[in-house]
Amino acid sequence: MRTPNTVDPASGYAAGPRGATRDVPPKLEVVVVGLGATGLAIVESLVPRADCALVGALDIRPALLGTELASLVAGAPAVPVVSSAEALPCADVAVVATSSWLEGIEPTITALLERGMNVVSICEELREPSLSHPEIVARLDRVARAHGVSVLGTGCNPGMLMDTLPLVLSGLTTEVRRVAVRRTADMSRYGAILQKFGLGLTPDEFDARRRSGRVMGHVGFDQSIAALARGLEWTLDGIEVDPVERHLVAGADRAGEHVAVPAGTVAGVVHRARGIRAGAPVIEFATHFGIFEPDDPVAHGDSLTIVGREQTIEVSAPGGYESFLSTVAMACNAVSAVAAAEPGFRTILDLPVSALASKGARATSIPVTS
Repeated sequence: MRTPNTVDPASGYAAGPRGATRDVPPKLEVVVVGLGATGLAIVESLVPRADCALVGALDIRPALLGTELASLVAGAPAVPVVSSAEALPCADVAVVATSSWLEGIEPTITALLERGMNVVSICEELREPSLSHPEIVARLDRVARAHGVSVLGTGCNPGMLMDTLPLVLSGLTTEVRRVAVRRTADMSRYGAILQKFGLGLTPDEFDARRRSGRVMGHVGFDQSIAALARGLEWTLDGIEVDPVERHLVAGADRAGEHVAVPAGTVAGVVHRARGIRAGAPVIEFATHFGIFEPDDPVAHGDSLTIVGREQTIEVSAPGGYESFLSTVAMACNAVSAVAAAEPGFRTILDLPVSALASKGARATSIPVTS
């Protein structure tokens, strides 16, 4: 069982409700860091935004160095891809779509902040300051405030479905007693992050890589649980994250956009976590991740249950929330919010509700993604 850490008060970071405190220019200059499947989808979504101008892109793969962004995404500007934060042009906001692990991207985020850029990242470990690396969050907070900019972690989950959405809906009851979220996440659009789920491995390969730590499943359950508990003003005894389990073996070949899943290999996994309060689980999460087909023995769709004092709130999405597209949308919709937020490290709980809303009305044209 994991007991949540706390951010060192000496760092000066203080969470709490904070509204927009800075003026935002009518057209934000934006750079995108990381041009994998998610990063390119973010570029595609920002291209039609009338309030955003893409001015730069970064990727560390040598094959992309010097490539014009326009050759990777239709309608994007002809800016060259660079390989370091120092080589990027100055911008108002940097969207970082590179890694789930904060320790590895701290130097990049720091360099961006020091150049006066606000940062939005889909790094799962950047969602909740009391977990993972509170000392890194404290450093990022100091750098951001020193340069008058802000840094925000967001995404589909952590960021919305298992933390922010339950918190908003909890306002419909005077007392929350238990929260349960079950999801089935189709991963067919994702790229490099699929390695941590072990899809396409034989069962023996999956088990071996799980033992060695190379297959770990979802990164971020603890972040969502801690954020949800903080919003509900609950003090947890601890957070339990189970080892990821292989759940589904492909009977025939199948494939996502960036991964092949041959017959006899792992096509789906299940991952569970819970928050413990007064010795009992009060937050329970379970997610199936995989490259799914309609007849798979998996409960499709997503469900959220909030057991309150006077009523039980149940929300069901039979078709589920498309994780990839939702993550892209959360990152893009946060661009103007991070530019307006008070300088320092920010979480979604610090932002006004309007900051989380879709910004599609700002598009000159809306691309249709199927």
